[in-house]
Amino acid sequence: MKRTFDPAILEMMDRPQLVSPELERDLERIRQLNRWFGSYGLVLSFMRRWITPRSHARIVDLATGSGDIPRLLVDYARKVDAQVAIDALDRQSSTLEIASKLSADYPEISYREGNILEWSPTETYDIALCTLALHHFSNEDAVRVLRRCRELSRRFVLVSDLRRGFFLKAGVCLLTALIFREPMTRFDARLSAQRAFSFSEMRDLAVGAGWTNFGHKSFRFARQAIWLERNLPGSRCHSFQSSSNSLETSRSRRNAVKYKTHKQLCHC
Repeated sequence: MKRTFDPAILEMMDRPQLVSPELERDLERIRQLNRWFGSYGLVLSFMRRWITPRSHARIVDLATGSGDIPRLLVDYARKVDAQVAIDALDRQSSTLEIASKLSADYPEISYREGNILEWSPTETYDIALCTLALHHFSNEDAVRVLRRCRELSRRFVLVSDLRRGFFLKAGVCLLTALIFREPMTRFDARLSAQRAFSFSEMRDLAVGAGWTNFGHKSFRFARQAIWLERNLPGSRCHSFQSSSNSLETSRSRRNAVKYKTHKQLCHC
């Protein structure tokens, strides 16, 4: 099953529009899907390593939507007594208006209107996030997004998205037939399932964007993530390699052990 992407067909939530009950309901449905089907848990599994007690972090969340991921991060940071400042970027002014209302009690979040591929902040960040947005782009632009994420953060990058396959397509069809039946949610969800990248395609995008020593893992509910962890002088973060690099490292170590054993036997 190949990925299909027609730039002339936009998801309904991506089309220019004013704030409406339909848009607010659709964004609420997305928040429910994020909560129930693993996106919150996926992001938090990384933040528990990257946002440590009493630490400080500047964070950018790209294609933030209604801002549920930034609010999730602030809630976690408050629990561990960490200080965070989050810039949340989205191209839709109406979506940002809804996000701002939902974030009235979150002064740590600053919402910015802009295009990921064109936006140029004055400083880099400690953490760059992009959640469930990569499938909105063509292959070429998705590579540019990943390259941009790497440029925006000096330490940590996390890009998570859907993982195309039978279970994603079947699950989306079932959910939008029985539960999430609103026209906007149904149309966008089914289109997203077609546009999602497979596991191997996601890895190829990262390689094409110049990512090296990156992590890549599949998660429950047809999710996947790629990430970068770059060590800084005096930092305690750990580098993770991609699965292919890790396999190559393991093979090298095994070969080294075999060579050493063979050499010892020859001297006996």
